[in-house]
Parts: sequence; C-alpha cells; structure tokens
Amino acid sequence: MNQRKLVKSEVSREEALECVRKLIQYIGDDPEREGLLDTPERVISSYDELFSGYHLDAHQILQKTFPTSSKEMVVLSNIEIYSTCEHHMIPFVGKCHIAYIPNERVIGLSKLARMMEVFSRRLQIQEELTLEIAETLNDHVHAFGVAVMIEAKHMCMSARGINKQHSVMTTTAMLGRFQEDRELKNDFFRLVDKQSAGMH
Repeated sequence: MNQRKLVKSEVSREEALECVRKLIQYIGDDPEREGLLDTPERVISSYDELFSGYHLDAHQILQKTFPTSSKEMVVLSNIEIYSTCEHHMIPFVGKCHIAYIPNERVIGLSKLARMMEVFSRRLQIQEELTLEIAETLNDHVHAFGVAVMIEAKHMCMSARGINKQHSVMTTTAMLGRFQEDRELKNDFFRLVDKQSAGMH
C-alpha cells in the first residue's frame, strides 16, 4: 500500500474562516446575514471533528496486543462509519466489518473501531480506506488472515450528479487466508450477513 504523506497545515484558523466566508459569497449568499454570521466558525469546528484523523496515529492505537491460543476467526461487524469523499468533499456513510484469524496475538475490540475511525476521518476514497484498515491491522497482529468489508452510501451520488438515492457501494480487502481460502471468505460473509440481519 502506498502510505499517504500527511502534510502539516500552514493555514491559520482565521484564514480558514475567511475561506468559508468566500465560499458563502461564491454560492450567492451574504456571509454578513444574521443567520450566517456564525456559520464559518461552525464549519471549521465541524471540520476539526470530521477530519480529526489527520492528527491521530492508527499505529499507536494498535500498539497494545494480548496473547491468545485461539486460531478461530474474530469478527467485529456493523461498525458505523462516516467518511468524506476526496473527490467532492461530500460524506459517505455506512458500516464496516472487520475480521482476522489470530496468530498468537489479538487486539481489543474497541481499538479496532478506533483504528478504523482514524482512517475514515480523512479525505478518502472507499477502496483505499478498506485496504488501509486491513493492512494496518495485519501489520500489528501479523494475522493468518484479515478481511475488511465496507458498505456505504455516497452523498455525491444521492445528493448530486445522477441522484440515485438507494445505491450502496461495497468494497472488500482480503489478506492471507481470506484471500486464499474461498470457504473461509464465504464464512466471513455469512457471519456478517447473519449479524447484520440480527440488528434489524
């Protein structure tokens, strides 16, 4: 995987606020209108949260592992995921499912979700996001196999462009045994389907 290079921001908060004011003018409204006076501050504050992954280290989150003798599949499914498409800077939202086969070490379940959150809180395309999660997990637990699946609705398709409201994009990343063993891969899909059905 090509590791993305994170760039230290040289833009001040005031400069960012001014950019939002300019955008409001560009779309045809008045940033001095009462209802919009605090909008730049709200937008930048929301960006601080939506893109917090640029200031977090997924590898640090996964440093702590625990010994295990189990070699059975570990699955964490239906993790809510919120990310932003790097092409239009419009959200995509959905569910992430992560599985791995331990190789003497396991990761705390909350750490899996936190690691996913780091990558999702950056400008992304779903394909790369899926692969980043799988490869980063594999780097830390050296699992016999890792599987990641993301199912997401993209607002760039439903709110603009071709306006398809119900389309869902599914991406997968399979490493190790999940890539080599079709039956194991199918077991993963069956477990995800079963657990997703149980949520309704």
